[in-house]
Amino acid sequence: MFLILIALAWLYVALMMAVAEAFSPVGSVLGALFTFLLYGVGPVGLLLYILATPMRRKARRQREAQELAAWQQAQAEAPMASGQPDAGGEAAADAVAPVRKEP
Repeated sequence: MFLILIALAWLYVALMMAVAEAFSPVGSVLGALFTFLLYGVGPVGLLLYILATPMRRKARRQREAQELAAWQQAQAEAPMASGQPDAGGEAAADAVAPVRKEP
């Protein structure tokens, strides 16, 4: 919560810098836009991205653990199969005849 307050305060300061540049006699609107982007949005976005890394890592680990648990549950509920082809003793569905030379 404190980090969001700091980010909003910095964006406000950058916005005020941009407004001052836009209304300055030697300033321009394009310069104000770049001031806001390079002094405000860029640094705040980078800071929030870096500081949110542990939360993203934790969410990824939780998602992987849920996927593993679902896979393990599916394996436990599946019929006992050895994982080998044709382990059930049934004939192949599309049997292909061997290729021979004509006599």
